[in-house]
Amino acid sequence: MELNTEIYEHDNDVDVTHKINTIELDNWVNHLKYIEKEVNNLVNMCTINEKLEDKNVLQRFQKKKVENNSLLRALLNYSNSRVDIAECEDMNCDMTFIKEHEAYRKSYLYHLDKYRRLKDEFFDKVQGSFTLKN
Repeated sequence: MELNTEIYEHDNDVDVTHKINTIELDNWVNHLKYIEKEVNNLVNMCTINEKLEDKNVLQRFQKKKVENNSLLRALLNYSNSRVDIAECEDMNCDMTFIKEHEAYRKSYLYHLDKYRRLKDEFFDKVQGSFTLKN
């Protein structure tokens, strides 16, 4: 069962928050699926082109791939658990879901920041490598 994400005038603040969180979660999952493909491409670039071969960066990309898959699985499990939101009958129940979402948001943003830094470092090395080889 998927949560309805359309926001109506009669929705209260908590309902709107749950709907926005659902949309956000879907975006996170799609982004992590894209990162999975991107990391595979970057690992392939490292292994195919000897100019780009850097064992440290390659290992860090492989580690990031494992971390990405782990977070993606966690978010998918979390997404499946959110079907119980409709069963919430009190504010404590709703707040549990909202707090859990905030914790996942922090994990996602931390992962994204670390991934972007690694990718930036990789591209800095690639640019330096091509500059030095020319």
